[in-house]
Amino acid sequence: MKTLTELGTRLGGYSLRTPLVAACGTVGSVVDFAGVADLQAYGAAVAKSVSPTPWAGRKPPRLAATGDGMLNGIGIQNPGVRAWRDEIGPQLGSVGTDVWGSAVGHTPEEFGEVAAVLSTTSVTAIEANLSCPNLEGGGMFALNAKEAARVVAAVRQATDLPLGAKLSPNTEEIVPIASAVAEAGADWVVLGNTVWGAGFDIETRRPLLSGVVGGYSGRPIKPIALRCVWEVSSSVPDLPIVGTGGVASGDDVVEFLLAGASAVGVGTAHFASPRIGERIMRQLAKYLQRHRIEDVTELIGAVQPW
Repeated sequence: MKTLTELGTRLGGYSLRTPLVAACGTVGSVVDFAGVADLQAYGAAVAKSVSPTPWAGRKPPRLAATGDGMLNGIGIQNPGVRAWRDEIGPQLGSVGTDVWGSAVGHTPEEFGEVAAVLSTTSVTAIEANLSCPNLEGGGMFALNAKEAARVVAAVRQATDLPLGAKLSPNTEEIVPIASAVAEAGADWVVLGNTVWGAGFDIETRRPLLSGVVGGYSGRPIKPIALRCVWEVSSSVPDLPIVGTGGVASGDDVVEFLLAGASAVGVGTAHFASPRIGERIMRQLAKYLQRHRIEDVTELIGAVQPW
């Protein structure tokens, strides 16, 4: 069986002891999640996004199961970055893995403000959640290369910590957007996030979510996420990628690595099985052993074309 040390990978200059990253929004503050799962299986865990001031989020219902996937319309409810710093920040050293802070805001300046405060805690990297709504323009930063770059530039100016940009699969321009955020200072990109979706209760005739449209996640979106990873890795080969979307097994991790990801996020699967990271790592180690692969990084971008 492979050891955790042998399963290490890198995102540029940032070292991870395993290729698994616990995705933002699925492990709470990370501190609370550490009470139910062993985070030794993860190279890093991303805390739930925080904004400059408290956000109330959407009214219920905000979550709904839809076949093999899940719809959510939480609205990034959070207490604000300063409350998070004071309440969660002092506990980060006890969780057993690196914790990345996640920044959201309505403007590039607000993203920068959040990043500056997060940088005063023991988070080891910042993730700019460009997939959150841009309420001023009614859209999403991650869907516009110029606006996404503005946000990343503001965060880059506010912190010296390693910086990841979380992008959205809801675009045909994933490559130019990834290139733009890299030029603006992102050390890696996270590909990606939920896809837009909706659902309706045929008995009550009401939407499954109060906001009707929400983020669809889970197993069914894996091919979409893999497509994003492959397109970006093929066109921008020097840009490290955290691939995420529908990951629930060691085989899923291998697929994302083959497509070009250097690390792989686990998200929605945590809701059904909080300890799934341990199982995924056992499965990955068995795959490497079976195929006589000495180093997990040998798989990165190793897909063979027809």
